[in-house]
Amino acid sequence: MPAERIYLDHAATTPLLPTAREAMLAGFAEWANPSSPHAEGRRARAALEDARARIAKALGWTGEVIFTSGASEALALAISRCRLPLASVSSVEHEAVLRHAESAVRLAVDSGGLVDPSTAALGGLVTVQQVNNETGVIQPLDEIAAVVRAAGGLLLADCAQGVSKIALPDADLIALSAHKFGGPIGVGALLVRDWAMLRPTGGQERGYRAGTENLPGVLAMAAALGESSDWLATAARLRQQLELSILAAGGEVVAGESPRVPTIGAYRMPGKSAAAQLIRFDGMGIAVSAGSACSSGSLRTSHVLGAMALDDKVTSEVIRVSIGKETTGEEIERFAAAWSEVAGKASAAG
Repeated sequence: MPAERIYLDHAATTPLLPTAREAMLAGFAEWANPSSPHAEGRRARAALEDARARIAKALGWTGEVIFTSGASEALALAISRCRLPLASVSSVEHEAVLRHAESAVRLAVDSGGLVDPSTAALGGLVTVQQVNNETGVIQPLDEIAAVVRAAGGLLLADCAQGVSKIALPDADLIALSAHKFGGPIGVGALLVRDWAMLRPTGGQERGYRAGTENLPGVLAMAAALGESSDWLATAARLRQQLELSILAAGGEVVAGESPRVPTIGAYRMPGKSAAAQLIRFDGMGIAVSAGSACSSGSLRTSHVLGAMALDDKVTSEVIRVSIGKETTGEEIERFAAAWSEVAGKASAAG
């Protein structure tokens, strides 16, 4: 009987938690529009606002919460509605930011993928992600925030990969997506320090985001945020175990000396393209990815690794492995063995 597949692509999306599923099903029973004035609508509104308060409390956020369809929409909303123009973005941002940043200054990163906070003193809106989706590198956002504010600017942080894993940064606007931490796909939020930072355009969410709120998704997101994060210590141990095996097999850990979340790692297998690795591992029953899930199907060279001054040959041989709450030690052992097998064949071919 073939072994069960191993899923190591939790940075792309992670399974819906049981508590989130239950909350979502309960939300479907509250089918009324939260904007309707009748009793059914008021009941739905009460549930929505209760979830909003629970989400803010779970995140330790004292500002406002705008519900969106996910982090990509939250980032677009923040950039397009901010009262300050977009001035700069880090060179390793997600495509959800870069597509809005053609004229913005690109903040360089060092070989470890880190932004130098002093380079962010440009005023305007500055966008820097909290955790890189390809390498797991954690940016020094509190230091960056201080520099940005001293220059009269505002900091927008893409926290899609950091929420529920590390504390929120001291940012003015924060984007998050529920399906990265056990909630459903299709719901997220923009956290806003002060309404005055944004221009309203009418519609729901106090006029800052049009469209009927996704009550079942919001309730599920709130439930997912209420889950314990005590599994992260296990994730750190499992990643360390994996990286020791990869190094022993001749592989390389990308940005291994930089601060990283314990759930994401980027690894190079010399002599074997990332595309070939993905096909081989998939055939062995293992799901991993090459860079961002949103662009890995395009086979483009990673702009993140390029910004870290890695040449095209190196970047073409890097895959991403991301661990979730469900990941077991036995799965990591199986993947490590598969890595050694594929790497051995790559070495023999070379």
